Amino acid sequence: MPQHQFTRRRALWLGLAALTGLGTSTVARTITTAQTALRNSPAASLDKLARQTQVTGEQSLRQRAKAKGLIYGAAARRANLFTDPALAKAYQAECGILVPEWELKWSSGDARLRPTLQTFDFSRSDWMLRFAQSHDMQMRGHVLVWHLGLPDWFEEQVNRQNAEQVLVRHIQTVAGHYAGKLHSWDVVNEAIEPNNRRADGLRITSWLQLLGPDYLDLAFRAAAAADPQAKLTYNDYGLEYDRPDHDARRRAVLKLLEQLKAQGTPIHAFGLQAHLEGHETRFNPNKLRRFLADVASLGLEIYITELDVIDNRLPRHPTNRDRLIAQAYEDFLTVALDEPAVKLIVTWGLSDRYTWLSDFHPRSDRAAVRPLLLDANLNRKLAWHAVARAIDQAPSR
Repeated sequence: MPQHQFTRRRALWLGLAALTGLGTSTVARTITTAQTALRNSPAASLDKLARQTQVTGEQSLRQRAKAKGLIYGAAARRANLFTDPALAKAYQAECGILVPEWELKWSSGDARLRPTLQTFDFSRSDWMLRFAQSHDMQMRGHVLVWHLGLPDWFEEQVNRQNAEQVLVRHIQTVAGHYAGKLHSWDVVNEAIEPNNRRADGLRITSWLQLLGPDYLDLAFRAAAAADPQAKLTYNDYGLEYDRPDHDARRRAVLKLLEQLKAQGTPIHAFGLQAHLEGHETRFNPNKLRRFLADVASLGLEIYITELDVIDNRLPRHPTNRDRLIAQAYEDFLTVALDEPAVKLIVTWGLSDRYTWLSDFHPRSDRAAVRPLLLDANLNRKLAWHAVARAIDQAPSR
């Protein structure tokens, strides 16, 4: 591995990994290796890293972000906010913007925005908006067009003859229902998949097969007509690391954004999901910085839309794991927030008490995942401090 890629977090990870999950026959040797790695690394020690990650002051992330011209918020499910008053209070304290995790998708979990082709159910998403407004939070919409989360009736009732009508009606109805009330919309989500080997990089989805590549422009124009005030966003993932798959996705996403801008599509922002991988050491600040600058050069704002840290391959010990997770947050945000076009940070959840990663990326040792800023008891973790410090040190917008 080239020396410049041996980062502080990689040295720390090697040291922690060596200290956990090993048989007794290798303990003495691995402890020596770990101690040497930590002593020789820029991190110096776990205790030093923990001290470095603490911030001063009791201000919330919402307050810290606002002081820099940023917005911080988190995604949530209505059921959790409704049944857990302590969680709701934490959102009120920390968040300046709320994102319904399920409630504005066509069909997801217990949320059924489109129970039938002809009907809409806004009861859950309306509750979310009332919650946000009553606590002086903005709300952003997620998501109008996605290849997943489609209802059971979709495949049987949507075809080439009616697909455009179904899509436009959905966007007109949903975005129109919230016209003037939302900060922004994820209009199209995850439309890129280089592994599908199309020249344009587009993912082969039901929408692509029914409507062709122009479905993206169609969706943005329908959203702009339905809600002229909302910032309209293209949202995607897998763009953070120095890996061939992330290189390919960055190229394809940038090509798509350039095309949309060139043809006059009403797009205002790019959403970088940032589901970080806690075990991944191939983080190249310069590559991420160049990508963000290229996006910004198109006149687009940049939103960090689904930030968390996948920890299923990190050491089991919670203290060690929390320190690696905090470092992943800080490494990423320190670079991202250097770009003035970045205006928004949304974590995909706020507390480890409720996270999609428990189901989608569980640990093989069955330990609880710890990907978010507050622990399961709603206490601030090192990750919270890491995000706070990155915000505090960011240039003002």
